[in-house]
Amino acid sequence: MLAKKVIINVDGASRGNPGPAAIGVTLKDEKAQLISSISESIGHTTNNQAEYKALIAGLKYSIKLGVHEVEVRSDSELIVRQMLGIYRVKKEELKPLQEEARKLAGSFASFKIVSIPREENKEADKLANLALDSLNHCLPNKSEIEKN
Repeated sequence: MLAKKVIINVDGASRGNPGPAAIGVTLKDEKAQLISSISESIGHTTNNQAEYKALIAGLKYSIKLGVHEVEVRSDSELIVRQMLGIYRVKKEELKPLQEEARKLAGSFASFKIVSIPREENKEADKLANLALDSLNHCLPNKSEIEKN
């Protein structure tokens, strides 16, 4: 185990909503030292699905590290409020994701999730957008598609 407590910043991004999507996650110790980060494309989803998938990825990685306490920070007010039980999950496609996130959250001795301003989530946002940008570079451009 690297740290007893980690602070996880999560962000999901979707271009088109739904569209190509990616997640960005940072895991830091209590002294704000980076432990690890995740930047990966996740296929075709909505922005809210991507937000949940970022949360799930951060929680799974924390479990793998043997972390006991987690504080999740997200600029998605919807996800935070759904996880806290303030908002109901109305969209069917989000229900299994929230259920999985809640189960994972229950694995920790201490779990906290807070809403933060977008400006305080720049690293996770950058990681999600880097994954989306690299995905776009892998796609053929329009002129190559038209040739086929």
